[in-house]
Amino acid sequence: MGRWKPDTSGRLERAAIELYLENGFARTTVPQITERAGVTTRTFFRHFADKRDVLFVGHDELRERVAKTIAAAPPAWSATKAAASGLNIAAAALQSSQDEARDRRSLITATPELRERELIMFAAVAGTISEALIARGVEDRAARAVAEAMVAAFRVAFEYWGEHTERELPQLVDEALDSLKEAFAAVGD
Repeated sequence: MGRWKPDTSGRLERAAIELYLENGFARTTVPQITERAGVTTRTFFRHFADKRDVLFVGHDELRERVAKTIAAAPPAWSATKAAASGLNIAAAALQSSQDEARDRRSLITATPELRERELIMFAAVAGTISEALIARGVEDRAARAVAEAMVAAFRVAFEYWGEHTERELPQLVDEALDSLKEAFAAVGD
């Protein structure tokens, strides 16, 4: 393999995404990824459990940032405002790596196996938000309902962003959350 090069994980991610875009997810193998990244297959599995993991790297750290943001929100904020602050952190992080996020999104959209994994990821985000709201004193069922609704709005914004490259994700998330708020207000009428 030659001389050691830094950022092994990043090189593996870039190589995998390039190959997935060129050949499709199903037709790309781990040995192809490692060859392009200049590492061994064994090294790949030190960084990732499988080739799907490459597309969801950073998810745990992002969930942790969302939880910390919700926990740090002023106590007077409503559950929805606190949850929105966490989702805005996630949106800003994705916006900062816009091209990569869009590439990942297009690959996930095109692959049923990856869409399933994405649903599991979004369920975990909803669980994180719910736990953070419960820690703020929100009742369990209310925290879960708020978390699920907020994540649904985030997903709508995220999907729209993939098709409207000129828009900023944080703004789209705010718009989706505003639409959700209006819809719930109308239910009360």
